[in-house]
Amino acid sequence: MSASLHAALPMIDRADDPDASRRRRLAVWMLVAIVIGLAAGLATGPAGFSPSALWTDLQGHDATLLLGQIRAPRTLGAALVGALLGLSGALAQGLFRNALADPYLLGSASGAGLGVVLVLAAASLGGGYVSLSTVVWIERVGLVSAAFIGALAGVAMTLSLARGAVQTLRLLLAGVVVGVLLGAISDLITVASPDALRGKQAFMLGSTSFLGWNALALMAAGLALLLALSRRHARALDALTLGEDSTVSLGLDLARVRLALVLMLSLGTALAVSQAGLVAFVGLVAPHLVRRHAPGRHGWLLMASAGMGASLLLAADVISRALVAPEELPVGVVTAVLGGGYLFWLLRQRTSS
Repeated sequence: MSASLHAALPMIDRADDPDASRRRRLAVWMLVAIVIGLAAGLATGPAGFSPSALWTDLQGHDATLLLGQIRAPRTLGAALVGALLGLSGALAQGLFRNALADPYLLGSASGAGLGVVLVLAAASLGGGYVSLSTVVWIERVGLVSAAFIGALAGVAMTLSLARGAVQTLRLLLAGVVVGVLLGAISDLITVASPDALRGKQAFMLGSTSFLGWNALALMAAGLALLLALSRRHARALDALTLGEDSTVSLGLDLARVRLALVLMLSLGTALAVSQAGLVAFVGLVAPHLVRRHAPGRHGWLLMASAGMGASLLLAADVISRALVAPEELPVGVVTAVLGGGYLFWLLRQRTSS
């Protein structure tokens, strides 16, 4: 990165930065919220949130199975999914220079949904020709791969239609077109194969129920890679806030930077969606909360958005399991209600002021 960029964009964590103390406080609060969320997730089961029930369960013979194979991976997985969505949301909002951008804008959601529907339809059609164990394997293992590949394929279609990532407006419009097209194809398949509709609905609503240790390892590796790459591109995102002409004058290859950002947010979104389905509003609200309570440049915003996303989805996961226990609500419904309610309140507050 050019020397002019470093000179034009000084580091934000200076001793005289008026917002530095706010960022430190928010970092502490997020850390506390994540720790509490992890503990609450371990203490939430069929009886709802109950630390005393957890202690009783730990005295039984199935403590290792209960915590090690069910609650622990689910709770840690919720944190990783939230972190991936929060980071991807911050990347999307920085790329489009729009606080209302979310990780699903480029066709990843519709692509993942179509991939899931194709696998479910294939399993239902092949039920009479292959063994039951094969159908179960397709539904459990194939769904994750299909959602991941579908999400990336949707973004690839968007990039192809937009002829690269040179113009953000064209990229945004291409994402809308691809989303509508793939969504329509998905609906047509569910009309022809009604058995796939239930599985599609479960995927669209989001769930952390099926997260295991293998999924956690994959998401953790992806999150570590994306955090490192995001840190490296933070100054470029800062430059984008100055406008395209200023960015080019600072020596940045605008098309290359945008393509890198698109690939990064696509990978993060695909990892999260393939493991937990479409979890709404986390990628939109997490960066907004960070900017509202502790503003800063993207070196801070990207990392903090990942932490905020983790704490938000941990809280939503506990609520989804505890609110109507022993039944569970889809976690995507909880995040949609909480996130939509927050944005509604914020809009009303700004309108009245």
